[in-house]
Amino acid sequence: MATRRRILDNAVALFVERGLGGVSVKAIADAAGVFPSQINYYFDSKEALFVEAACREAVHIGTAVEKAGLGARSPAEFVSAILGAAFESPSLLLFAEAMSVARFDRALRHQVGATLAKLHHEGERAVRETLDRQGWRLRTSPAVEAQAYWATVLGVALQQAALPSASAGDVAESVISMFFNLHPDIDDAPTAARTDRP
Repeated sequence: MATRRRILDNAVALFVERGLGGVSVKAIADAAGVFPSQINYYFDSKEALFVEAACREAVHIGTAVEKAGLGARSPAEFVSAILGAAFESPSLLLFAEAMSVARFDRALRHQVGATLAKLHHEGERAVRETLDRQGWRLRTSPAVEAQAYWATVLGVALQQAALPSASAGDVAESVISMFFNLHPDIDDAPTAARTDRP
């Protein structure tokens, strides 16, 4: 459905720039070249559109994260690459916000939960394949690593949103440093790339 996809694409751009509260149904409709009634026809509500857009973006981020880790030659490079890929995504915060929006709506909560389950499952698969390909070992299971990864990057996204942009990069660097402290067998930790994205 081209119209539905166009609405989603334009909504994502607006939501990334202004957040859920800063975007009206009319603004989305105008950007997508549709009537406001078509937003409700395809998505039921602005909140449902927001959650679907955020879930779609989260899956795209998961794909980008997996691709970022493919070129890593060491565990340290792998960790920096997959954390950096998530932190650099301007739409990461959308999914964190969608989790809050869906809190009191069963249907939306189910959609967010299904997306998290997919991120965890695909992350576990990607970690397992990376370990097999590289011959690396983990002290925990790939499932635990995948769940901890998403909990961490979503928490960082929320903190970065609340901090002045000058401090936002420090949070990402702290997370990377913490990871290397928790995994002392990874001793070639590179300096984390700073990010000033809110």
